[in-house]
Amino acid sequence: MAEPVDDSNLLERAIDWVALLRSGSATTDDADRLQRWRAQSPSHEDAFRQAARLYRDLGAMGAELERDKVRSLAARSPVRRLVNRRSLIGGAIAASAVGYLAIKPPLEMWPSLAEMSADYRTGKGEQLDVALAENVSLKLNTQTSIAVRGSGINPSVELINGEAVITAKRQQSEPLVVVAAAGKIASAMGELNIRCIDGSVLATCLAGSITVTHGGRSVELTAGQQVSYSATDPLGRPVAITDPGSLSAWREKLLIFKDKPLAAVISEINRYRPGKIVITDSELGRRLINGTFHTDKLDDFVAQVRQLYAVKVRSLLGGLVLLG
Repeated sequence: MAEPVDDSNLLERAIDWVALLRSGSATTDDADRLQRWRAQSPSHEDAFRQAARLYRDLGAMGAELERDKVRSLAARSPVRRLVNRRSLIGGAIAASAVGYLAIKPPLEMWPSLAEMSADYRTGKGEQLDVALAENVSLKLNTQTSIAVRGSGINPSVELINGEAVITAKRQQSEPLVVVAAAGKIASAMGELNIRCIDGSVLATCLAGSITVTHGGRSVELTAGQQVSYSATDPLGRPVAITDPGSLSAWREKLLIFKDKPLAAVISEINRYRPGKIVITDSELGRRLINGTFHTDKLDDFVAQVRQLYAVKVRSLLGGLVLLG
């Protein structure tokens, strides 16, 4: 039976849910109840996403609000059994049934709370075209989350996680600003492919020019150049694209690998394929692989690896596959 909630209180209730998730005291029962709550109506889902965005935007102020909300929720709720580390990891294999348990989900088998707060988000294997403004367009790759700052003709963009091609046609005095990890990418007239996975950023200029700023340094890229940075690595020097075909292949739903370690290939495949493949043999992970794969036809990938390398395959609940 659906939980009775007054529409006027949906946002407040959604804030309670987000505070509970962020508190670290949520149980699997709580997560299951949240899933049912969100599914009651589009208004419930919209309220939850709005609450998640509030926490994302408020920063330190949100942390204070969070503590107050958690105390309030705890006072109204029965005592909960806390999830310990062992039960949390064990629950990862049944994530699709349980829901979203924490800010950084174990084994990355479902979106994080930050990704859930995005204005635009794609699931595994999905792509999305967004006309953000008359002079700004986005193409989101699989498992990509985008937050939009501002509105109208002068928006800015935050790439929370994933990969996107972003095209800007604006005045030089008002370049489009894209935030990724702790850096910024600005372009007035240009097209860029930007990838941000686990805080590591690779920005590539496809047309026009872009300026990348990180850690107090800035570099300008022209078409055919790329640069990388992360929270622990400084902004590098611009380098020429070595394989432009592979870089843009995802827009045609193709993955092209040339002399790539199997571990890196599987890491990328996991972004498109349901479930998660885990290599249990480090030597196997270093084996090199070449090939072109269609992202809509990855069901046979595990069987191909098993045949190619004669490895053992163990399939577990929740789409978890062990190779080794």
